[in-house]
Amino acid sequence: MRMKNLFFQAVILLMFSAISCSGQSVVPDEKPIAKVPLGDPFIMLWENTYYAYGTQSPDGIVVYTSDDMLNWSISEKAGGLALHKADVWADRWFWAPEVYHINGKFYMYYSADEHICVATSDSPLGPFKQEVQQPMIAGEKCIDNSLFIDDDGKPYLYFDRFDDGLNICVAELEADLITIKPGTIKKCINVSQDWEKVWPRVNEGSFVVKHNGTYYMTYSANSYESPFYGVGFATAPSVTGPWTKYENNPVLQKPGELVGVGHSAMFTDKEGNLRIVFHAHASTTKIHPRHMYISTVGFENKNGKEILVIDPNYITPVQKEK
Repeated sequence: MRMKNLFFQAVILLMFSAISCSGQSVVPDEKPIAKVPLGDPFIMLWENTYYAYGTQSPDGIVVYTSDDMLNWSISEKAGGLALHKADVWADRWFWAPEVYHINGKFYMYYSADEHICVATSDSPLGPFKQEVQQPMIAGEKCIDNSLFIDDDGKPYLYFDRFDDGLNICVAELEADLITIKPGTIKKCINVSQDWEKVWPRVNEGSFVVKHNGTYYMTYSANSYESPFYGVGFATAPSVTGPWTKYENNPVLQKPGELVGVGHSAMFTDKEGNLRIVFHAHASTTKIHPRHMYISTVGFENKNGKEILVIDPNYITPVQKEK
């Protein structure tokens, strides 16, 4: 009988020991970082505040703000939405926004239901609305429209066309910055380099800057779902081309621990540095939610040719706690 009691006491002691060990193992060492969940991100610096827009909500386009590019808060205005589907054409698939301040007004270029659109607002926080609710090209599916204004003030629009996969085109805009000039659409680039042929046929998400008289276009290739999604660049002597891809593309693919890196846009920070913002997969095994990252862009001379270089060391923006 005594032996049986000793046995039960030993079992109880072991049970308490196991519970104690289990309790210690589940105490978190530190709180996980809350990354900014934006796909196809774009950043605008306006009046000393950074505004980040991107693909996230099924109801429109969200906006975050920051003073330092590291800590971000979602706008409290209209539930974080700078653009709501009730104010514009289409009711689904709001992707890849870019915002510019021109002549006292903010213009948002974005995709909705696989069509390119533009909406305007008096504030970078919105609400962005369309006076005439329609896409820029009604009869054709296109995405990823990006504005570029040349040194002479003439506006152009780059966008992706569904033709032999996705390829990148350019067109002139009328002075209203909303209407595409008839007959000016011209193809820029399509899938042509081996690194771009993982799956499927995609050249998308273009962004153009001008440096020392040369036009530089960054773009993304492969499916955004692929870990081999990456960024390359092409150069041209004029805004409409002809465009020549850098032979050593990609210039950004799988930096550090990131995969699915792409759909980038460039901006100048408060110190005058050229930056690039892009998204990456949630992890090496999970695509969504995609997160926003920021790096630095430079230009280097290699073999007598100036090339665009993206620093593989990146900033991981985080969300402020409410």
